[in-house]
Amino acid sequence: MSAAPPETDGPDEGSGGGSDPGPEPGRVVLDARDIDRALTRISHEILERNKGSEGLLLLGIPTRGVHLAQRVAAIMSRVEDVDVPVGSLDVTMYRDDLRLRPARALMHTDIPTQGLDGRTVVLVDDVLFSGRTIRAALDAMNDIGRPEAVQLAVLVDRGHRQLPIRADFVGKNLPTSLVEKVAVRLQESDGHDGVTIR
Repeated sequence: MSAAPPETDGPDEGSGGGSDPGPEPGRVVLDARDIDRALTRISHEILERNKGSEGLLLLGIPTRGVHLAQRVAAIMSRVEDVDVPVGSLDVTMYRDDLRLRPARALMHTDIPTQGLDGRTVVLVDDVLFSGRTIRAALDAMNDIGRPEAVQLAVLVDRGHRQLPIRADFVGKNLPTSLVEKVAVRLQESDGHDGVTIR
């Protein structure tokens, strides 16, 4: 997605851009070890459901979804002793709120050379909220290729869906109110790992 304020949820879920010099204020719900454990569990669940890594392709939604996808792929590669392809999928131009918000910077889309056709694509994002970012991702993929199947992995599912979208793999279900903010921070973009709610 695009560069955004620190909160990774607003009208919809997704990753904000930029870095944060220090810990996010609020109550810590996942620390670095919790995130590692959640990603390890997600990785094994993906392999189990798909009977291995053959035909799998991970697509992260920028920014933090890409970092999470790379971590999951690294874990899966260690388990399976094969490289699992990873790419990124920018959904900026497919969002349904383009006319409601200021112009957004385009992020990077990188589809591995294998392409999407006939593969099982696992979309990876940090926070699942309304479902609108995932709808945009499905539309974006439709313009690129035709996967055999699409699955969804998220680090945090905070509820409040506005569309009939459900994650296949969840690191943590986090009941929230609409006025609460969930912030995901990752070492690659923010200098530390953690999920806070405030």
